[in-house]
Amino acid sequence: MSIRDIIEGKKQWRAHVARVKALPPDYQIVYKEMQKYLFKVGPVSLSDETLLPGIVDFFEEGVAAGKGVLELIGTDVAAFCDDLVKDSPTYADVYQASISGEPGADEK
Repeated sequence: MSIRDIIEGKKQWRAHVARVKALPPDYQIVYKEMQKYLFKVGPVSLSDETLLPGIVDFFEEGVAAGKGVLELIGTDVAAFCDDLVKDSPTYADVYQASISGEPGADEK
């Protein structure tokens, strides 16, 4: 990873954070809880830079439609997040596969 990649990544992250801050307060609170949960669960897809921006896209559409955040995701943030990443391996899955010697563990 070059310095240029790091700088570009920071610019993208700052733009992402600015989009989150532009959401209504209730959306911001739920987004932060989702982000915290997803960082803890550790889906591999989180690092592909599409999951979190996709959530912000979804939230922006909800705001534009005049819906409350709980109308979009329900009252269980963790269940909503689990459903988002249900088909994605987590870092724990990758690690478990690597120590158990499963073939293709490094491909996940």
